[in-house]
Amino acid sequence: MDSSFIRKEMLKLLFHIEQATLRVKMAEDIQNKLQNYRTAPFDARFPNQNQTRNCWSNYVDFYRCQKALEAKGVDTAPCEWYKRVYKSLCPMSWVQKWDDQRDEGTFPGKI
Repeated sequence: MDSSFIRKEMLKLLFHIEQATLRVKMAEDIQNKLQNYRTAPFDARFPNQNQTRNCWSNYVDFYRCQKALEAKGVDTAPCEWYKRVYKSLCPMSWVQKWDDQRDEGTFPGKI
């Protein structure tokens, strides 16, 4: 075998190991944040007292995140952050209505 070929294959292998290590570290960081979660943190995109859009955005982001990660066959644990935020911000009646609309295929948001 050619030594340059072996070197390239070793570099590819090292790259994949580094990527896997980064994914594990990110997952651990997310798990740590979820364990220490108390309530929705400040979000500069929604600086006013009215948190309706923040509620809506996190609800939609949760289901978008789940859909994207499930399509890739990856663990959906990182999506739990959005769920915890929308559950702390959104009235349960809204969440139930949106869940019903998603089940019926009439949900107005793009997921």
